[in-house]
Amino acid sequence: MMASSYNAKEEDGHHPGASNNGGAGVAKSKKPDNTAFKQQRLPAWQPILTAGTVLPAFFVIGLIFIPIGIGLYVTSNNIKEYEIDYTGADSGDECYNCSQNFSWNSTTACVCSVAFTLEQPFESNVFMYYGLSNFYQNHRRYVKSRDDSQLNGDSSALKNPSKECEPYRTSGAHPIAPCGAIANSLFNDTLELYYIDSNGSRNAVPLVKKGIAWWTDKHVKFRNPGGNDNLTIAFQDTSKPVNWRKPVFEMDTDPENNGFINEDFIVWMRTAALPTFRKLYRIIQKKSSSTPTLASGKYVLDITYNYPVRSFDGRKRMILSTISWMGGKNPFLGIAYITVGSICFFLGVVLLIIHHKYDNRNNSGDIPG
Repeated sequence: MMASSYNAKEEDGHHPGASNNGGAGVAKSKKPDNTAFKQQRLPAWQPILTAGTVLPAFFVIGLIFIPIGIGLYVTSNNIKEYEIDYTGADSGDECYNCSQNFSWNSTTACVCSVAFTLEQPFESNVFMYYGLSNFYQNHRRYVKSRDDSQLNGDSSALKNPSKECEPYRTSGAHPIAPCGAIANSLFNDTLELYYIDSNGSRNAVPLVKKGIAWWTDKHVKFRNPGGNDNLTIAFQDTSKPVNWRKPVFEMDTDPENNGFINEDFIVWMRTAALPTFRKLYRIIQKKSSSTPTLASGKYVLDITYNYPVRSFDGRKRMILSTISWMGGKNPFLGIAYITVGSICFFLGVVLLIIHHKYDNRNNSGDIPG
């Protein structure tokens, strides 16, 4: 048999032949210092799981989570929501001709109308969203394709955008403002809502376009170039994004909603995490407490079809929704709470039965005959 030699000094980093008095031949020991921390001898607390501690925990979690889940679920169901898909993918759709013939290079707008009926009135403020599907705003290169310094009004970044914006950094000899793929793909459909009264006449529903962006985005992250109130001069010698029809300083006639501080633009620039998403488009404000914001009845949605989605097999939709203290309609959170609470309560009952059954057996076995 072959014998293996063991040397404690070798394990500590000492080698045979090395001098005990130190010197160049002595290797430094890799053994951790003999301290409570490095030798893992610090005092620790470990819970002792017994039936008296585990069973009440399961029941308490179940009794707390189930009512919370029911409340969240009921609140979510009380939110009214109506959704219209106006992609025009099928030949019978109202926007089919627009979807087939329109592209980024089209010079004339295509208009289509979609009629729908609200069975129930919408109370309180109503929020109008546009939704896109199969649009990956979370792609790494897409997310990075922007220049935050330029969007913040920095004059040097305006004339010399970041290289992250390539290939939408310059157009010819002029820098693009705003640069990048996110700005270049700005959603630009125009949606107008009309109520059809009993006489068949169309009454425009007032849509508020301000107040849809986050306050911090509007007043901190996005600013127009300083030094000149005339945006035409401020953005002089810059070029519009490739897919835009108008330059950034012509986005709105309202000076408080024009240029980089245009709220539709700001909302779009906050990228979505999932390929199917919705973004706030307009707000329909409640006028009086006696009348609903949107009465039940017939409506018509007029769409200026500017945004093609056929190239990436996407879909477009318009959503009308009310909100509650927990936000928009989202039944998942309530279902999750109910599910977790029910599982905990069920496990508590099962473990209680098992504990009661086997605990009685053990106690019976301890009694002498």
